[in-house]
Amino acid sequence: MKAIINKLVLLTMGILLVASCNSDEAKVTYLGATAPGVVLTASTTSNIILKKANADSIVIQFNWTNPNYQFSNGPSTQDVSYALQIDTTGSNFTNPNMGIVTFTNTITDAFTVKQLNTALNGLQLKFAVFHPFEFRVKATLANNNEPVYSNVVKIKIATYLDVVYPVPANLYITGSASPNGWMSGGDPVPTSPSPKFTLVNPYTFVLSNFPLIGGQQFLLVPVYGDWTHKYASTITNSNPAGDFFVPDASNNFIGPAASGNYTITVNFATGKFTIQ
Repeated sequence: MKAIINKLVLLTMGILLVASCNSDEAKVTYLGATAPGVVLTASTTSNIILKKANADSIVIQFNWTNPNYQFSNGPSTQDVSYALQIDTTGSNFTNPNMGIVTFTNTITDAFTVKQLNTALNGLQLKFAVFHPFEFRVKATLANNNEPVYSNVVKIKIATYLDVVYPVPANLYITGSASPNGWMSGGDPVPTSPSPKFTLVNPYTFVLSNFPLIGGQQFLLVPVYGDWTHKYASTITNSNPAGDFFVPDASNNFIGPAASGNYTITVNFATGKFTIQ
């Protein structure tokens, strides 16, 4: 009997030892990207002048390498997401208006003149003037994990005026988020607080320090008191911090949750507005 018990004990210990080994083998650790990580190159780094007449022509191509994420059990088989980030020199990719173009499992992209011009115009800079831009690629795994950044490519580029929608002569806010409420047909423009935006450049309207009522909605209109045309949202739950606007869309914009004074910027070059 004692011999049988000893054999059972040894057998149990052996099973536990195998299970322990298997458990150790099941642990997978992240080892990092294979050096040098992501390497970004451009088909040209010479000064570029973008012209509307060449809108459909390819102006530049970017190529980058796969970071080859490594784990203790071998190379990663997950999809790799890439974001080509565009900013001005000196901002160090912290500009809230930084351009971002995203890709998945792609290591090259060619821009037409119009595509590049649109991406750069999001930075809200002067047209027909050379600006020093910086480009880099951010690679990540699922859920934006384990970011790896490329080298920075610098190019001076001059953009041109191009808009998503025709710029109206005037722009106003109306809605339950405004102290003036929803406008009625033929209403005169209120004087206090004035719902009229200021045109600060050929494509951008700004309404500064306007008192918005929290948790309410609004629309933008080119003529106050006239519902013939409006700028609205194509979705029911727009971003309270800003979103895309579309002429004569069917949904109201959602305002900030908290009441307070806000600055609303409406950019017809990008087709987006922001609330700060």
